[in-house]
Amino acid sequence: MALIVVNESSMELDEKLEQALPKVVRAALAPQWNPQDVEIGLTLVDDEAIAELNEQYRGVAGPTDVLSFPLFTKDELAQIAAEPGLHPERPLLLGDVVISVETARRQAEEYGHSFGRELAFLLVHGVLHLLGYEHDDEASRAEMRAKEEAVLSATGWPR
Repeated sequence: MALIVVNESSMELDEKLEQALPKVVRAALAPQWNPQDVEIGLTLVDDEAIAELNEQYRGVAGPTDVLSFPLFTKDELAQIAAEPGLHPERPLLLGDVVISVETARRQAEEYGHSFGRELAFLLVHGVLHLLGYEHDDEASRAEMRAKEEAVLSATGWPR
């Protein structure tokens, strides 16, 4: 799996956290995808940059914690996964996740857990959106939250 991380924020990540991010993504992809078959972009930004993206793509003023930019719908991904002939010889780019490290740090303090746990949560949340998960109603919200918590527990970031 290729997790391409671009850190445009003013904060440096420690080595432990840098090594944990691909593990979190691999766990979020399982069992639906073989991590070797996909590629995901992760960009870490400050609040100012994510606020611009939030306004541009969602029409919402101000910063947010995470944005996802999927390249496929859930139905398209199901078709790709079901028909190996549709899968290219190189990794399939699922899309990009953008996380505000400033917002992640504030939320970690607010929720009383580590910055690493919050960053891992936001990454899982973003990757699940790339895979077609949504939280538009109570049932889909509960399904997504259960998957998030399972991934975080499996990768050493439980509540």
